[in-house]
Amino acid sequence: MNVYEFVEKLKELYPDSLAAAWDNDGLMCSPGAVREVERVLVALDATEEAIEYAANGGFDTVLVHHPLIFRSLDSVTPDSNVPRKVIFALMNDVSVVSLHTRLDAGDGGVNDCLASVLGLKDIEKFGDSESPTLGRIGELESELSIYRFADHVKEALGIERVTLAAKGDETVRRVAVVGGSGKDFIDAAKDAGADVIVTGEASYNAMLDAAENGIPVICAGHYHTEVLVCRRLAELVSTLTPAECEFFPYTPVKLV
Repeated sequence: MNVYEFVEKLKELYPDSLAAAWDNDGLMCSPGAVREVERVLVALDATEEAIEYAANGGFDTVLVHHPLIFRSLDSVTPDSNVPRKVIFALMNDVSVVSLHTRLDAGDGGVNDCLASVLGLKDIEKFGDSESPTLGRIGELESELSIYRFADHVKEALGIERVTLAAKGDETVRRVAVVGGSGKDFIDAAKDAGADVIVTGEASYNAMLDAAENGIPVICAGHYHTEVLVCRRLAELVSTLTPAECEFFPYTPVKLV
């Protein structure tokens, strides 16, 4: 299976129609359409470390969530970060493939993984007018105070802290989740009947407004709410191709 065929297989599961209009994902760069996919490195981001690890480890393909190329490039020189990574990948015969908002919205993607690890039941899709199926909303087994639920999020994600915006006396059972940056879905979560929304990050003002508007917000880190999907991607690769696959968990952005 060559890299173009691999991308088309991925699109069968996560079609273009699921991607937000502003997004740029799919095949980011490739040294050639006929390059066979034999070893795949899965990562959340196409960092320099991930691409170098792939090149040094004999991986021909890097499959990531966040796009390597998000905005148009004015030039392709090693003087800036993104073009430098593109040049390095091509010079080392490494293709980079991204599944971004389509993986947020699609079945078994980012938000299904986040809902699952939080133990939500009776999960449904929700979203805004542009991405109506991107988020997930479901029920906890039992009602919890907002602070106990915040502890539950930390335990489930294996992190020591979250940012919470709430009045403090809320109890929650119906939970909305949007991995990554979810501030644009706060109102939609409230309209869907959520008692709280869990996301990776939101602006201070968005969190403050939400809390005062009756929906607490828990921000657990962009990385920590999305990295869960990498295991799913690694499993997916094994069903689509006989290629070897490895997960690369490194990120320079951490909760400290």
